[in-house]
Amino acid sequence: MNKGKVVVGMSGGVDSSVAALLLKEQGYDVIGVTMQIWQEEDPLDAAANGGCCGLSAVDDARRVADIIGIPYYVMNFRREFQQKVINYFTDEYYKGRTPNPCIACNRYIKWEALLHRSLEIGADYIATGHYGRIITLPNGRLSVAKSVSQSKDQSYVLYNLTQEELRRTLFPIYGYEKEQVRRIAEQNNLPVAHKKDSQDICFVPDGDYAAFIERETGIKDMEGNFTDIHGNVLGRHKGITHYTVGQRKGLGIAFGEPRFVLRINPSDNTVVLGTAADLLAKCVNIFDVNFMAVESITEPIRAMGKLRYSQREEPCTVFPNGEGRIRAEFDEPMRAATPGQSAVFYKDGCILCGGIIE
Repeated sequence: MNKGKVVVGMSGGVDSSVAALLLKEQGYDVIGVTMQIWQEEDPLDAAANGGCCGLSAVDDARRVADIIGIPYYVMNFRREFQQKVINYFTDEYYKGRTPNPCIACNRYIKWEALLHRSLEIGADYIATGHYGRIITLPNGRLSVAKSVSQSKDQSYVLYNLTQEELRRTLFPIYGYEKEQVRRIAEQNNLPVAHKKDSQDICFVPDGDYAAFIERETGIKDMEGNFTDIHGNVLGRHKGITHYTVGQRKGLGIAFGEPRFVLRINPSDNTVVLGTAADLLAKCVNIFDVNFMAVESITEPIRAMGKLRYSQREEPCTVFPNGEGRIRAEFDEPMRAATPGQSAVFYKDGCILCGGIIE
């Protein structure tokens, strides 16, 4: 029985490849799609980008689609990616914040844009190889629960999906561990069975964010002062795009004890340094909030929160803080609440809400 038409976002990796395979085996009419988002004119440059963006991703995804026996297409999302991810990335650094471009890509490209394009061609669903699980709560709302695979749980990067997007989304590998996924790929002779996961931001493979921002914008970063929390000048910095809150290495300045970036102030081009103790804070303000398990928060609610992907959740109380904003007060001080990064909150193992640290 045909369960409907589903467009699978195929990145050329093992997770999305097995997702497509499983959906076909389950009786869906599957179409494989790779999103062309960052591809230089020079094929060598494009291949070097790797990850889910380079030509190698297209080649791998196409080979997998041939083996599985599904139609495969490349859809061009370069304009959307430039506007919603690249421009956002550079703008946030100039505002003294540290953005998460992968979350922006999920929100605007892998869901908003891909879903719109998929519905236009008659699809019922989109699917990806993310390790997350969509559940229906007693109040009728949909939320993303943490994956069976705790080591690969990706619910954090899915916090900003809307209810309509969740209704149209399938996560076929949510119940598997990574090694199980690789074994399925191996058993079905998929050439990506042992392909390494991409770790870097796809459009900055060398990790030099400041150099990328300068090339992209044509604006040369201006040197400025390092100061302490009292405003005393400690030395000179290379430009605010070189730094992020919590950073210790690469400051180019020596002290008797370790110093960390506490704040980045674009208004006067200063970077404030302090001790590890200065980085600790219990209260975090969050804006651009997406409510998932509930429509909104009107009174304090106990939750578990995390301020970065690799962090474990910690107990906290979430308060309403004006339209589209919340305030989280953690039971214990949290280290390096970094403006621009995402704070995600869980209730009973599923996403309550999430937003951007202010």
